[in-house]
Amino acid sequence: MFWPTSHTWLSPHPGYIEATAGGGMEIRILGPVEAVIDGRPIAIKGPKACTLLAILAMYTDRTVSLDELVDALWDEDPPEQARSSLYTHISALRRAIAGGAASLRRSSGGYQLAAPEDQVDLHVFTRDAAAGRAALADGDLEEAASRLTAALALWRGPALGGARGTWAEGERARLRQSQLTALEDWAEAHLAMERGEAVIPALTAAVGEHPLRERLRGQLMLALHHTGRQAEALACYHEGRQALLEDLGVDPGPALRSVHERILRTEPKSPARVPAETASRPSQLPRNIADFTGRTAQAGHLVRQLTETSDTLRVCAVFGQPGAGKSTLTTHVAHAVRTHFRDGQLYANLRGVHAVPADTGEVLAGFLRALGVAKTAIPDDTDERARLYRSLLAERRVLVLLDDARDERQVRPLLPGGNSCAVLVSSRERMGALDGAVHTHLPVLDDDEALELLNRVVGDERVAAEPRAAEEIVRLCGQLPLAVRIAGARLAARPQWQLSRLAERLRVQCRTLQELTLGDLEVRSSLAFSYDGLARRERTALRRLGLLDVSTFGGWLVAPLLGCSPTDAEEIVERLVDAQLVTLIGEEGGFLRYRLHDLTRVFARQQGEAEETEDEVLAACTRAAQTCLALTELAGRSIPHAGFDQPTRADTDPFVDDCAVTELLADPEAWFDAEQTTLIGIVERISELNLTDMATRLAAGLCASHFSVRNQFTQWWRTHAAALAAARRAGDRAGEARLLSGLGWLRYEQDRFDEAQTYYDQAIKAFRDSGDRHGEATTLLSLSTVQRERGELARARSSIDSALPWLEQPAHIAQAAHGLGRVLTEQGELEQALSECVHALQLYRRLGDRRGEAITLRSVSIVHRAAGRLTEAAEHAEAAVGILHDLGDRLMYAYAIQALAKVRIRQGLGDTMRHELLECLRTCNEMQDGFGQALTLRTLGELDLATGRPQHAIDHLNRSLQWWTALDLPTWQTRTLRDLTTARAELARSGRTANTRPETNEPREGTSFTTRQPGCR
Repeated sequence: MFWPTSHTWLSPHPGYIEATAGGGMEIRILGPVEAVIDGRPIAIKGPKACTLLAILAMYTDRTVSLDELVDALWDEDPPEQARSSLYTHISALRRAIAGGAASLRRSSGGYQLAAPEDQVDLHVFTRDAAAGRAALADGDLEEAASRLTAALALWRGPALGGARGTWAEGERARLRQSQLTALEDWAEAHLAMERGEAVIPALTAAVGEHPLRERLRGQLMLALHHTGRQAEALACYHEGRQALLEDLGVDPGPALRSVHERILRTEPKSPARVPAETASRPSQLPRNIADFTGRTAQAGHLVRQLTETSDTLRVCAVFGQPGAGKSTLTTHVAHAVRTHFRDGQLYANLRGVHAVPADTGEVLAGFLRALGVAKTAIPDDTDERARLYRSLLAERRVLVLLDDARDERQVRPLLPGGNSCAVLVSSRERMGALDGAVHTHLPVLDDDEALELLNRVVGDERVAAEPRAAEEIVRLCGQLPLAVRIAGARLAARPQWQLSRLAERLRVQCRTLQELTLGDLEVRSSLAFSYDGLARRERTALRRLGLLDVSTFGGWLVAPLLGCSPTDAEEIVERLVDAQLVTLIGEEGGFLRYRLHDLTRVFARQQGEAEETEDEVLAACTRAAQTCLALTELAGRSIPHAGFDQPTRADTDPFVDDCAVTELLADPEAWFDAEQTTLIGIVERISELNLTDMATRLAAGLCASHFSVRNQFTQWWRTHAAALAAARRAGDRAGEARLLSGLGWLRYEQDRFDEAQTYYDQAIKAFRDSGDRHGEATTLLSLSTVQRERGELARARSSIDSALPWLEQPAHIAQAAHGLGRVLTEQGELEQALSECVHALQLYRRLGDRRGEAITLRSVSIVHRAAGRLTEAAEHAEAAVGILHDLGDRLMYAYAIQALAKVRIRQGLGDTMRHELLECLRTCNEMQDGFGQALTLRTLGELDLATGRPQHAIDHLNRSLQWWTALDLPTWQTRTLRDLTTARAELARSGRTANTRPETNEPREGTSFTTRQPGCR
């Protein structure tokens, strides 16, 4: 984000100079939220405290109600004791700011921060910006520039830094718009005084951050023009026009077009020109990364390839996954070799991953201008431009850096012809058809490089102070440079955080934030003009896509929205593409996919609300949901799923033809991946419209088909929570029961057993109220699993016994038999447990349920292992491993490997499984399975103990114990504590202390280590 205070043209605010010199109090929210008393920063710890201070400071002129405060701190999900927690935060804040001029006052229904407005930077900014704007309107340009400079100097970074939640995000976006408006007014004052040079740095940075803001771009064009940089001013216009076309599908508004025409018609006010020899020796490389880390081998290889003498053009292509640091590496290497290319360096971002990549002809035109070719001398034809480009570089030593290439066809016209130049290309895919290129794959960082990068970004020796937490952070980041850099930046911005805190958050949270910027009013006018030019069916399609609130969608979705054939829908969507209102992304999951830009979607929804009747909206959305359900269930039949009771299968959908169904069945996983965001959005939208039955069925179908297999917990929660709210509004107890059961399953998969039991209990009551004994019985089976994991074996057995009389389907009977076998194993009744598990195994095989068969084979293996029959245990575990591997069920495969490893440990062959166990640990971490991580860590501890590595055993068992404690599973805590006692005793016998490593890491085979609890995993 661009912050004006990074530029020398701003001086500190005079009020703040006075406060710093003479003491007093300041409350700052235009950047990180903080309070300063007598020049001393006061620690405001945690996002809740920052949010609280921010909202009170923003409204110093009024009382903020308790409800407003609760909403700001907890959004729509406050804890049960929200007001008690709020009072705690209020008290802590009152203590923190004690001694300053401000105070917290309780008044009727809320709190007020009593502070003079000149002690809150936001109010000072608002006052000075308004005064500057008024001076500008009165023609007092010096006063306007002075007041606006003072206002902008108050910004220290993104507003409300440290505050979290929906309120903070909304206010942060609003304040950012106020800052930009002030910047534009400041620039207008300087331009009116013909001080174009003074505003160019700030405007360049701001336009780079907000490329669609037309007033900013127009001001930058004028500033460049006034300083004699007409070519750059015109290039700035063309870049803006391209950005508007690519992102919004519209042309620049009349104001920006007017600036462009004025520049074309008039000479620059300043005669300053770039010298010809400078213009023909370009130096376009992006800024080098100051904290570039690692990649020594790849960088050295590329430097050698680019600088060695060759009879042909040297082309080096770097490829790798998103976030691997391809652009960073190529930029670093380009700077390292730039002295070898005395005639300059050219650079272009080819935007290969964007829906609309950079146009090769435009890139060539830019290169030609940089090489000194006058605009009027640049050929119109792309091939002629390429020939001229090759001619100019034939005898020159120039480095060409091409970032983010889409494919070989995009790159070939940009290659020089002679052997004196070199080309460095980055792309996500290997461009194997690029003749003569040397390809370099960029993997993730190794552990040492990742730690070094984290240390350089965080600084202050914090990594050295918490090495274990640092190692965990880079591991949880998968050693991906972009992820490590983001993690480091978060820590650098929060010096009060310990690394262990971030590591803990990374283990359990995955969150991303998206921001929507609506452009100027002129853009809205252009959208309305484009909309009015559409035919009737195209307008209807656009409106209903907006009403359904989808941003990306498969072309098939338009058919049910309009009630037309798939063929007609395809033609309608293509006409929307031609009108630049919809963008073709490409083919994913067997269907063409399209994007509806955020602003276009908002516009379309507004038009739909104005032009469509309620009945038309409900009918269209119902048809769309029915089609989604049909496709979801169809795809789900080919994907292994867990045992959650699934909804009734939908009939064949009339809006998806046989060809589309065939393509879907070819790769249902790809279809889910492509359509996931759309399907979630549709569930939430039809829930808003109170289409309760369809919302419930689609949420349950998605969960059973995809979310549970992938452990996609956030998506699971979003769909179920939305449908549950609709069911409760409608008083639909049957739908509520199904969704509560699904949420119980979600919390069980997340290892949040208390919440799982609460949801299951609520679901059972709802099923009883609706007279659904079958639903009640299947939920009792699910509840028994939670009870068994918590060590409540008698209750688990009782739940299964209560369910059995109401079970009719063989799949549920198999589930009950398997669950009973697991409980009996834990109770030590091994022969009866084996009988129940074998019965379940037979039923699963008759049903052709390979996943159920494999999971039950694992349980049979556990029974045999507990009984000491290790050969039989190994055979059944190996069979489970083989089936789950073939099914591609990564998580249950990891559990099966863990069961096999337990057997191998007892057979004295445990070290043959060490690598597989570590892979299991990674899988459980990636899939957010805390129970699986704890179980695998405990098994690794047993393996270490069995192979004579007691210190390693203690390390693994301690980590396992931390998980069991976090999951609140006393039985597993007790078992792991017993193992820890054994490990510590073994370490003491070996003459070492618990803080020292064994002298050798070589395993010692043959040591027997047996768990004493029957049925332990």
